Amino acid sequence: MGRNNNQRKPTTDEVLKKYGAKIESQMGNYNSAVANGQDFSQSYEKFKDSMLPEFSRYERWCKTFGNSFTMKVGEKDEKRISRAIEVAHLNVTPSEVMVFSTMLMLITLFGGVLFTAAVWLLTGAFSLMFLFLIFMLGIFLFFYANKMPENLAMRWRLKASSQMVPAILYVVIYMKHTSNFEKAISFASQHLQPPLSSDFRKIFWDVEVGKYSTIKESLDNYLLGWKDYSLEFVEAFHLIESSLYEPSEARRVTILEKSLEVILDGVYDKMLKYTHDVKAPLTNVYMLGVILPTLSMAIMPLASTMMGGAIKWYQVLLVYNILVPFMVMYLTDKAMAGRPGGYGESDLLEKNPLYPRYKSNAAYKKGALMALPLFILGIIPLLWRYTPIPTLLGTTRDYTWASIGMGFMGSGGVFGIITTEAGKVVGPFGAGALLLSLFIPISIAMVVIYASRERTKDIIATRDQYKEVEKEFTSSLFQLGNRVGDGLPAEIAFAKTLESTRGTSTEGFFRVVNENIQQLGMSLERALFDPRRGAVIFYPSQIVSTSMRILVESVKKGLQVAARSLIAISDYVKNIKKINDRLNDLLAEIISDMKSNMTFLAPLLSGIIIGLAAMITGILSNLGAMFAGGGEGGLGGMGNVGSLLQMFDVAVMIPPYWLQIIIGIYLVEITFILTSTLVTIKAGRDPLQTTAETGKNLKKSITLYVIVATASIIGLSLIGSVALAGMAN
Repeated sequence: MGRNNNQRKPTTDEVLKKYGAKIESQMGNYNSAVANGQDFSQSYEKFKDSMLPEFSRYERWCKTFGNSFTMKVGEKDEKRISRAIEVAHLNVTPSEVMVFSTMLMLITLFGGVLFTAAVWLLTGAFSLMFLFLIFMLGIFLFFYANKMPENLAMRWRLKASSQMVPAILYVVIYMKHTSNFEKAISFASQHLQPPLSSDFRKIFWDVEVGKYSTIKESLDNYLLGWKDYSLEFVEAFHLIESSLYEPSEARRVTILEKSLEVILDGVYDKMLKYTHDVKAPLTNVYMLGVILPTLSMAIMPLASTMMGGAIKWYQVLLVYNILVPFMVMYLTDKAMAGRPGGYGESDLLEKNPLYPRYKSNAAYKKGALMALPLFILGIIPLLWRYTPIPTLLGTTRDYTWASIGMGFMGSGGVFGIITTEAGKVVGPFGAGALLLSLFIPISIAMVVIYASRERTKDIIATRDQYKEVEKEFTSSLFQLGNRVGDGLPAEIAFAKTLESTRGTSTEGFFRVVNENIQQLGMSLERALFDPRRGAVIFYPSQIVSTSMRILVESVKKGLQVAARSLIAISDYVKNIKKINDRLNDLLAEIISDMKSNMTFLAPLLSGIIIGLAAMITGILSNLGAMFAGGGEGGLGGMGNVGSLLQMFDVAVMIPPYWLQIIIGIYLVEITFILTSTLVTIKAGRDPLQTTAETGKNLKKSITLYVIVATASIIGLSLIGSVALAGMAN
């Protein structure tokens, strides 16, 4: 004691002298980091980029072209683009966006002109139609790239808005037992998923850098961005803020509960209106993007001959496989842009342990190897048409149907490769080549179907398992809350709840918690969140993790507070589930109609159209041959008809072989676009579900298409052969 009394307390100067060097060293390190550009804002930019890798490619292209020169952007366009850039959190400027759009258009136009000039110099053929289509493509790409910030902003909103209800839930639950707005926002930012979690963290960042003096000011500024898109989200937060000024505890809790009710009712009302408004745009997409292009394909062989070969197969490919899909994407983006927020899938895919398998491209490589033999089968007519392989093998370029014992298919060739009087080889026009061409869209679809299944089957199964646990976890939470409310410590309450959950999906979770506490002697927090043994590690569900974190926090306030929190979570989750079920019922009719159109009507119509194109081509080819060789008798006397048929020159006709490949690829593209649209309308931005559903829908549509196309080609070709045989007799 004496030694302690004799010990002199250090003076202020001595303390400053002692720690001054350390403080100066730390300040020096900080200043050095700032000088080198390593400040917090750069760290925030890196964090933002890691959250949104899908945007980085577009940003890189804009930066690459935007650094070359600048463009003056009109006031109206600058305001529009700047707003979209801010919402989408893009690191570009309106000038860079405009420069990239302009350069993309110019590169497309320049490339098209060079390609046309090269074809003209090599073959002597000049296509004004192709130049016009390239010009249209360049204009379309300009507007598409110019609108890209708005499309990315829409994707950001869709992803962020799916987390709105959980965000309000976390804030409300936390503030019910601790009336601290800053801690509630912090709690929500820790348990929400990107991108909304990063937005909440930026609210704190803006206060730290001095942009705003309080969290409330920063939050109010952030909510301005949602005012025109999700007013119920803004109103719910304003109600939460108003609860801070209520002197009565009961009144404060009532207002907090009202805020969650406001956002749930608002989401439901807006989705109800959206389900009515979206029917017409989706119908237009189907009619303009599927029905009309498919029907027009039937007359392509006839139109190409009547126009003297002005329409080429590569022009049709440019229209159907590039321009029309872009138009469909534009129409579907407009339909999705009106989707209200607050509803949809909110799981973070990147946190799933099986995510590396989903991101891997190994399945695509394996699928490509499996599909390669089918692809080679599909290009056999091209090899026989354009290469010397038949000569090397000692065979002819084509065989007649009679030579292979199938004379009932007509007198033409199997591949339909024709040598004109001028010695020019044209084709393939035959039904055999057309049947082989089906293997090309089959091979492309096989790669997608196999890769989609292999990448998603395990991760989808685990997610479905977690969702099943979440369904039963609601009632288990209610039981746990009642046990804690009866005065039992949380550790004992888990053991009691385990007995009543036997045989359910949640039994495993409560068993792990109980074993960690009873056998390993862990605390409640470690039993739940231990990095190696914690129960939450084995059940990575957002609802499970958040409710258990709230339990750990609220137990510190008392058992009754913890009990009320658990029961409140159970009630809120039940209400959210009811809302989701009602919204699914509202969307069921739209989704069912579009899915049936995509997987049944579109492939059915496409297959029949291919058969009609084959029949038209076969009839024109055979009629031309019959009139050419019937000068003295038979059909030779029908001079007027013969003169009429001279306008149908088979040599300039688009082979149905190419038409089938084009429409098959188009069917694959449409399946991609419409599946993504339907998944987004139903559940918001959900890449995992989109990938899985694309494989399933493509399997159905391509299977039906191949069956119908095969039957149509054979059946209608036989009908044409029988009709021509009757005319010859």
